[in-house]
Amino acid sequence: MYLSNAIEARIDELCQERNLTLNKLCTNCGITQSTLNNLKHRQTKSVTVLTIVRICRGLEIEVKDFFNSPLFAELDDD
Repeated sequence: MYLSNAIEARIDELCQERNLTLNKLCTNCGITQSTLNNLKHRQTKSVTVLTIVRICRGLEIEVKDFFNSPLFAELDDD
């Protein structure tokens, strides 16, 4: 799995656990819907650490908890 796919899947997983829409997550994070859409639709292959930190804040989790998932166990190069 590619890193960008793992990040996308993890965001979806965490939103489902918290019953959050992507729109609500964007509001909570302070990032634009287009930023999240670009990430989800692989229009950008790289995600900044700051974007991940903001997403984690919006989800009210620590960054280590974001990456604490089997999705990140074996990654291929993007």
